[in-house]
Amino acid sequence: MGAQDSASPRHKWGGDHATPTVKAFHTSIRARIAERFTGTGKRWEEVVFDPAFALGRADYTAVEAELLATGYRFDHSAQISVVENPEKYKAPADAAGPVASGDDHADGDGDGTVVGHGDNALPLDEDVEGVVRFVDTIEKVLDMMGDGVPPDTIAVIEDAGGTLTAPILEDFTGMLCKGGTIRSHLGVLSREFRIPCLMAVELAGVADGDRVRIESSKPPPDTSAEAAKTATTNRARIWKIG
Repeated sequence: MGAQDSASPRHKWGGDHATPTVKAFHTSIRARIAERFTGTGKRWEEVVFDPAFALGRADYTAVEAELLATGYRFDHSAQISVVENPEKYKAPADAAGPVASGDDHADGDGDGTVVGHGDNALPLDEDVEGVVRFVDTIEKVLDMMGDGVPPDTIAVIEDAGGTLTAPILEDFTGMLCKGGTIRSHLGVLSREFRIPCLMAVELAGVADGDRVRIESSKPPPDTSAEAAKTATTNRARIWKIG
């Protein structure tokens, strides 16, 4: 082993797991592969490219079932996920996490209360204000396509892929997406269309029609490895105005 290898050892599987969910899937799949390989009585080189050795639909279904049996439920992206398989996904009402407590609960002007946080996908010079509209069903999108998107709409969106809201996205004043990251499709679209957007939003105490201000002047989150180690965040705030 060379000096460079010893100075910077790498995890056998390429690094630490991003989340406990990823670790659970990888662990289960590796266990199945190991069990199947042991049963062949052959060398790895003899089976690794054999189609008969590959995991199939039944294996992946079983791996998913193992995770769901722990009580875990997936964060859904597209609306169709929770509609078709409600037993597998968290309901929309449960998707928002708690809002952090502390000094953030009042802004510097004293005219608003922090009701949420998110990762800023499009840093701008100024913050953005608008009216909350929960755009979370196909019917609401169709209504807005026919009647137009109401002025100053800050759309609260479940779908980090952007598929549901794509036809009306460019008419939003801002977007608050409960899932995804700034690298998700909706985050990319926000930069392409120059629409203020917070991703992975935690939101509470906000109703349709409330006026909010998005801290779109906040820098994007620090995604460096060092920040991940220290749990450093750079979350933009969402104020409820009035």
